[in-house]
Amino acid sequence: MGGDMRLGFLGTGTIATAVVEGIAGDGHEITVSERSAQKAAALAAAHANVTIAANQQVIDVSEVIFLGLMAEVADEILAPLQFRPGQKVISFMAGASLDRVAERVAPAEAAAIMLPFPGIARGGSPILALGDAGLVGDLFGARNAVFALRDAAELEAYLCAQAVLSPAVALVAEASRWLGARVADPGQGETFLRQLVGSSLLDSPCAPLLAALDTSGGFNQRLRAHMEAAGTGATLSAGLDRLETGK
Repeated sequence: MGGDMRLGFLGTGTIATAVVEGIAGDGHEITVSERSAQKAAALAAAHANVTIAANQQVIDVSEVIFLGLMAEVADEILAPLQFRPGQKVISFMAGASLDRVAERVAPAEAAAIMLPFPGIARGGSPILALGDAGLVGDLFGARNAVFALRDAAELEAYLCAQAVLSPAVALVAEASRWLGARVADPGQGETFLRQLVGSSLLDSPCAPLLAALDTSGGFNQRLRAHMEAAGTGATLSAGLDRLETGK
């Protein structure tokens, strides 16, 4: 597949909306379902190539269909719908395996599980892809980084590890709160810390970055040593282990 395509979205929640925003300027014909009517209407109002239709019509007019449904209601929604041979289906549902999706969308092909993040709306975002990562890359790889995964176990490990985002943000938020109480412009302080952490991580792998920050007696080394002594690293590892085992 190449060039402009006919893309359909079943479900227009936060992630599906961000995905549509990210590719709306690429020339595709995009049809979104009536679910989450307010978000669907906003997408159609903002982009001339986005239209709204009932679920079956979304399927009827599309070459590639994205499932932006909650896994617990997907079976009920998909049961009455008719797919056709030659269609490809990309699922955003982390809780449904490719085999399970294939059963629900036959005779269409369950091509991939794709897990995007909200930043896909503007580009520069990571995307996890299990299955046909080439198709995902064709659609989104020009402005985002697609990480192809080997199997369902690897997908689960990535899902656990990505949860580090919340505690990482919490650390920056707490440092911002501390800084804000000591400077004239708290908002500027938070912006500085966000740009410092974000740009540093983008510019360098972790190991050399940590080495560069390990100046003997420096502020970075001293704070890191304090937090390691308090068990921060061990606590994080234990938390990831619990996510992996489902406890």
